[in-house]
Amino acid sequence: MKKIVIVVDTQADFMNPDGALAVGGADALAGPMNAWLGALSPDDTAGVLFTFDTHFADTYPLSEEAKEFPIHCVRETPGWHNVLDTAQVDPAIPVWRLEKGVFAMWREAGLTVEPIDAGAPIDRDAFFRDLKAAGVAEAIVIGVAADYCVRWAIDGLVERGFRVTVPQALTRGIARPIDQVLAEDFAGQAVALA
Repeated sequence: MKKIVIVVDTQADFMNPDGALAVGGADALAGPMNAWLGALSPDDTAGVLFTFDTHFADTYPLSEEAKEFPIHCVRETPGWHNVLDTAQVDPAIPVWRLEKGVFAMWREAGLTVEPIDAGAPIDRDAFFRDLKAAGVAEAIVIGVAADYCVRWAIDGLVERGFRVTVPQALTRGIARPIDQVLAEDFAGQAVALA
């Protein structure tokens, strides 16, 4: 049975120590994440979806996030770019991207999933419905931050009927590590730590 891999917000502003909203220890994840992505097999991987936290300098100050965090991941700035190498993924595995303006990749209406290389964008909700219809029932989630965007990605996947696995070594949190997030927020649900 194939699985979908979700790589949450591996952007310079979160991953690099000098990023606008650096997550402690995230800089040590890039090498292991690239190696892990490179080891994925097309035989059991339906695809890899990279999410991009995406903000704009003129609208961020009015956002809910601005009440908690400084401006970060402004579209097309160095801090917005992914620090991982998508070319590490086997070319037989489809790779997509999704830009989101809030913590939860599910909350905003009208978001699309776009192929990294070429192809037409797909409505986010249709994308995940199509995965389920094709028999993809498991998701693996890696990235940052465990207690914010990773947590909300997991929540939406569970709501949509996916079983979720989170490799502990491939995520970092701001205030809570992933094992604490899973224990406190997902006890008894179809979510496992690997």
